[in-house]
Amino acid sequence: MKLISGTANEPLAQRIAEYLDIPLTNTEFRRFADNEVFVRINENVRGEDVFVIQSTSYPANDHLMELLIAMDALNRASAARITAVIPYFGYARQDRKTDGRTPISAKLVANLIATSGADRVLTMDLHAGQIQGFFDVPTDNLIATPVMERDIREHYDADNVMIVSPDVGGVVRARSLAKRLDCDLAIVDKRRPKAGVSEVMNIIGEVDGRHCILFDDMCDSGGTLCNAAAALKEKGACGVSAYVTHGVLSGGAVERIENSVMDEIVIADTIAPTETALNSDSVRVLTVSKTIGEAIRRIANDESISKMFD
Repeated sequence: MKLISGTANEPLAQRIAEYLDIPLTNTEFRRFADNEVFVRINENVRGEDVFVIQSTSYPANDHLMELLIAMDALNRASAARITAVIPYFGYARQDRKTDGRTPISAKLVANLIATSGADRVLTMDLHAGQIQGFFDVPTDNLIATPVMERDIREHYDADNVMIVSPDVGGVVRARSLAKRLDCDLAIVDKRRPKAGVSEVMNIIGEVDGRHCILFDDMCDSGGTLCNAAAALKEKGACGVSAYVTHGVLSGGAVERIENSVMDEIVIADTIAPTETALNSDSVRVLTVSKTIGEAIRRIANDESISKMFD
């Protein structure tokens, strides 16, 4: 087995390598003068089972090209099998036509990954489960829920916790965590009366006196979570926290969260946290390296992935 790390999230790749007790393969990623990506694999990979670890996070296009070019290099170097390990799959939010003359970018990126030489894809908490079907190669979609569950049990009183889905689309995800914790579930119903008018937030569920934990797959600008937290507090919640898998946290998201009524936001390290996030008292980071590392081990040994979450 060979592990290759792109430049998107080298600390996570190193933690995965430590879990598997395998060194990262010596690989060179650099740019030409015009910013074109150049990749060289400095070790023999002929006949090897190779895993390329690369999140397609900001800058998404650069990191995506690194992944594609690295897999092309491996394919031409006669690697036996190439698995694209994508902890955070970018462009996942564009998974359907939302209006006339718009793309389905998630499908386009899936095609690019398969065409560049990937024999298999391993990712985590896709924005929409059906994106698995966009790939023409076997795809495993891991979940960070067990990691989140353990952390919630360690830091909160499970008897007074209520899991909250910040929108209707995330109900299935939130219900899964609530079932694991054996606690109640609430839903934030967002409605925008008309363009340019602030959202009206309605809470489905009795949150008075409960510590509410917002659970979602990603946090980009932080606006949805901050607004939902404010609505929960207005309804009598004694405290509000958030757990998200992918901490995109673009722009002024961290500052927005610090100024909100949320106690904290807990993110996984599928995306390398920025210095701003690491230095914030409102942001805490959990690692999913063991989950991804164990999945890689099972793929290499042709063992079941689904049994990890039974």
